[in-house]
Amino acid sequence: MTILAVTGHMDLTDASVPLVRAALVELMRGMADGELVGVSCIAAGADSLFAEAVLDAGGSLVAVIPSRDYRETKVKDAHTAQFDRLMAAATEVVVMDHATAGREAYEAANSELLSRADRLVAVWNGMPPGTKGGGTADVVEEARALGLPVEVVWPKGAERRTG
Repeated sequence: MTILAVTGHMDLTDASVPLVRAALVELMRGMADGELVGVSCIAAGADSLFAEAVLDAGGSLVAVIPSRDYRETKVKDAHTAQFDRLMAAATEVVVMDHATAGREAYEAANSELLSRADRLVAVWNGMPPGTKGGGTADVVEEARALGLPVEVVWPKGAERRTG
């Protein structure tokens, strides 16, 4: 069994989505010969693209939700249908013991992801952590500190939205 967790940027440009999707599908293709489990917070962007790639490869999905109010307060209208579809497809849903979404809830969810994984897939542009905490680079650093292998996925041409 292979258990992959994901971290990644939420703010991929529209042109980057198919590039990242294709890279994730290719990554999963090499793992589809055994039992595959993907662990994701299913946020917009990389997390959801990863979750879809896991399911498309015949794997199972574990959704880790940072807080009890996450869907109502953080899932934007444009992502609601995809979020709900992925929640319904998950074989397990773990809701962190936080009433409200925020830094502590995100950090707890990220720690839960890493505790379950054999390897971290990071849809990451390689930039260092920001000051808010709980971001992609922070999770990569935490995984590396734990000795967890990190597979960086950042295809040529991928970009984040600016502003």
